[in-house]
Amino acid sequence: MQTAQRIISDYRRKRIIVCVLAAVSMLLLTLGARFISERNLNQQRLLSFTSHAVSSLEKVLAALERGRPLLLPLVGKPCDDVHLALRIEAASLQTIRSIGLVENGMLYCSSIFGFRNVPVRQLQPLLPASESQLILSTDQSLLKGSPILIRWFPSPEGNDSGVMTIVNITLLTDLMLEPQKPLITGASLSVNNRHLLYGGGVADALPALTDEKRFSQTSQRYPFTVNVRGPGATELALRHLPSQFPLALLLSLLVGYIAWVATASRMSFAWEIHMGLAENEFELFCQPLLDAQSQQCVGVEILLRWNNSRQGWISPDVFIPIAENQGLIAPLTRYVLAETHRQLALFPSSPHFHIGINVAASHFGHGELIADLNQHWFNFPPVQQLVIELTERDSLSEADFRMVRELHRMGVKVAIDDFGTGNTSLSWLEKLSPDILKIDKSYITAIGTDAVNSTVTDMIIALGKRLELEMVAEGVETPQQAAHLRQHGVHVLQGFLYAKPMPLKDFPGWLAGSTPPPARHNGRMMPSMPLQ
Repeated sequence: MQTAQRIISDYRRKRIIVCVLAAVSMLLLTLGARFISERNLNQQRLLSFTSHAVSSLEKVLAALERGRPLLLPLVGKPCDDVHLALRIEAASLQTIRSIGLVENGMLYCSSIFGFRNVPVRQLQPLLPASESQLILSTDQSLLKGSPILIRWFPSPEGNDSGVMTIVNITLLTDLMLEPQKPLITGASLSVNNRHLLYGGGVADALPALTDEKRFSQTSQRYPFTVNVRGPGATELALRHLPSQFPLALLLSLLVGYIAWVATASRMSFAWEIHMGLAENEFELFCQPLLDAQSQQCVGVEILLRWNNSRQGWISPDVFIPIAENQGLIAPLTRYVLAETHRQLALFPSSPHFHIGINVAASHFGHGELIADLNQHWFNFPPVQQLVIELTERDSLSEADFRMVRELHRMGVKVAIDDFGTGNTSLSWLEKLSPDILKIDKSYITAIGTDAVNSTVTDMIIALGKRLELEMVAEGVETPQQAAHLRQHGVHVLQGFLYAKPMPLKDFPGWLAGSTPPPARHNGRMMPSMPLQ
């Protein structure tokens, strides 16, 4: 079976490989994209100039897109109620001149003027429109005749309603389209066959060329084009490439970090447990428990085994602690509950036949265990006796002790598993009021070989008798151990001496080959079923 260290190391190695590949890919992609873009858009500075202009305007328009969900719901509301919101949104976008709300073709509210009642078509003949529009025009309200760029967002309800956002395009063109002589002698912005010339105004046609060439770049996201003209350009892509390396390196490191975070859940052992549950890779085994005196099978302990399709068989000593740390022990317990209940027909239908479930202390919180039992076990109450095991190392709060009392009220027995390995106090035992004491196999192994531990074993048995608890000995492997336990009054024995863990489907065959369980028992029998 796989070890925890090996499995975790494999996942960590795979995550590192994925993150390095993602970082290197981003590094190469960034450098390549910068080189190709500068080369394709007139080889170097023309590309840099037009790309910067397009990108800058796209960022402005992208900011408007992000504000769209905030503005459209304001359409139709009274101007007095939304005017402040319009002013705040306009102020947050420094490139915006104004924001207007249009309802039924009427501009009724403006971030500058407040309430208005002007047909929008009177101001801009192309509006209102049924689809989003980007319009290059001139101002007819505030700075009449000055160039403006309008972004129109129609209302989903239609009715000639929507949001009209006016961009201060003059300021933007002064920043974006200033020529870089001698390479670039002129620049312009084109939107739907209208052109804003740097240093000029809005024109219906671009200036005619003489001995110059015109290079254009069209936005891939919005319907506008940036045009530049000049005598030509030199090859600068390779010279500019080193200057792009720090940004590319930063992006690659960022992508590598994001990949590391993103793969934490997808490439982790916790993810494997989720996949194992989804793909039914977990299988229930059982190990019989025998009455120490009659040697008859009086119950089973359910064991959870995992045949992972990617890792092979994984030991419970590996996945149980990881599941507890990752908060996945409760889903595993629910799986055991549901699967055991589904296969109850494999066990003797007797109230004296015990089936136990090992439950983590974390499962007791907020009544979660009670709810899971009602849903997966008591939805159709079985005949067999259910036992809930809690390891001695688990700690319970006062609220959890109330849950234990609720289990008793429901007819569920409670057992302390691995007794002798934790820090149990008499007050803890008194609060828990267990029905059964399970002696850890380390003490059973010591019988006849380790005088100190063997004495401790006898003391544990004496304590169980004094508290009138049923006792189960785990890990019985030799007849000498069985005889010692039987002589000292242990009620139930479990171990390889009697049977190894087996798939549930094999239990009826094993039982048919052994002495049948008694029709009636003195009630001192108790199995348990950890997930391990």
